[in-house]
Amino acid sequence: MRLRFAPSPTGQLHVGNARTALFNWLLARGSGAELVLRVEDTDAGRSTAESEAAILRDLRWLGLDWNEGPDVGGPCGPYRQSERLHLYHSYAKEMVGVGRAYPCFCAPAQLETDRAADLAAGRPVRYSGRCRQVSPSTAERRIASGERPAIRFRVPEEREIVFDDAVRGDMRFRTDVIGDPIILRADGTPAYNFAVVIDDALMAITHVIRGEDHLSNTPRQILLYETLGFRPPTFAHLSLVLGPDHAPLSKRHGATSVAEFRAKGYLPEALVNYLALVGWSPAEGGAGPELMPALELARRFSLDAVGHSAGVFDEEKLAWVNRQYLKIAEPTRLADLSVSFFRGAGVPMTPNGEGLAFLAAAMPIASGSVDRLDQVPARLSFLFDYLPERTLADPLVGEEMRSEAARAVVRALAEQLATAPRLDRERFRAAANDVKIRTGQRARALFHPIRVALTGRAEGPELDLSIPAIDRGADLPSQAGLPSILGCRERAAAFAAALDQQT
Repeated sequence: MRLRFAPSPTGQLHVGNARTALFNWLLARGSGAELVLRVEDTDAGRSTAESEAAILRDLRWLGLDWNEGPDVGGPCGPYRQSERLHLYHSYAKEMVGVGRAYPCFCAPAQLETDRAADLAAGRPVRYSGRCRQVSPSTAERRIASGERPAIRFRVPEEREIVFDDAVRGDMRFRTDVIGDPIILRADGTPAYNFAVVIDDALMAITHVIRGEDHLSNTPRQILLYETLGFRPPTFAHLSLVLGPDHAPLSKRHGATSVAEFRAKGYLPEALVNYLALVGWSPAEGGAGPELMPALELARRFSLDAVGHSAGVFDEEKLAWVNRQYLKIAEPTRLADLSVSFFRGAGVPMTPNGEGLAFLAAAMPIASGSVDRLDQVPARLSFLFDYLPERTLADPLVGEEMRSEAARAVVRALAEQLATAPRLDRERFRAAANDVKIRTGQRARALFHPIRVALTGRAEGPELDLSIPAIDRGADLPSQAGLPSILGCRERAAAFAAALDQQT
């Protein structure tokens, strides 16, 4: 078995195309098949090397690999269509020579007029066949005079094309609604349906898994396979990916490309896991575990379990899946991935090993309560951003903290920490208990003023986690590459002073 994924480098990798690539990868890796990556870059006006590089980067970020492709080589190359033009020209010439294709001299304006007439009459849009009867000698004379025709495939008349789709079952099309498609444009570039047939045949592709938007192309391609003497592959057409409102997924639904989801802080394993379940179920009846590593997904994957109806991409559900993976991810990995998000949030850092170790130790404070990595800086902002005057400027917080009970807690806390060593969990609990004894405050009346004074926030992570993190950070050397962190002792003193100034 040989499969392929063939992106066009004309933009970013959309999640719909990423799911197609993933389903090919799952079937290949689950069955021991070969997977080919082919770049369909014959649209010279829109294809770019930057887009190709970005698509390959996104696929590798997702953890998808391939056995043959433009970057790894292989026995069936080249793997860019722009490097295979001689093949398309050769086959087109052969088809013209045996009368299965013919030159078309119709001007674009004439074709547009014919198209408008078909639409106005409610007919399927198809080529009129105007150049079908141009004799070979006439065609040669016109070409010799400087005309540059396109080449059209002569579609057999009154045929029914039947094929068994691995997802959709028995499919039937009549040739009387197809018309004669262009296989080679006047500028020498191949049409999609022509190039893909030649490439899939010469690359020995046995299974073509692609989106249902290609379903209408399949009868043309099957006829081309027959004409060229190739055996058609097994086709499997996947349903479209829709938004939660069941409209085609688009920018109005939010992020739609793999690069955008990466930039928002989703983990690749979460996106792969979620995409695999959009239109496919790993167990009969739709039941089964929702969280599975990629290789387990591949072990279970089969085209028989791919659904016919459109898959719905819901970012809220993706966020839930991502949260589960964040909870079990290695803190050191999350710390490393989070650095760019801290920088994006305005927290300058170039952490060395010691700095990353500190961030890793702080990750459990955030990873259990965020959906994405881009939310980590806000969750840990209390470490790097502390300003008691700004906290007290908040009307609700300021009013509460200026009460006599809260003032007493802050004063007692500042006095208690003035000569105390840096706090770990046990020392913090002991200090809080001493403040409780001195002030008679307990529960929220005790811990809320402590939270505000030491974190500068009215709400946030558990104090048993955040307070030790503050004091670990306070002892970091400058070469750790992180912004300086004010310790709890210094924070308590600064907050008490700011509070006294507002008396």
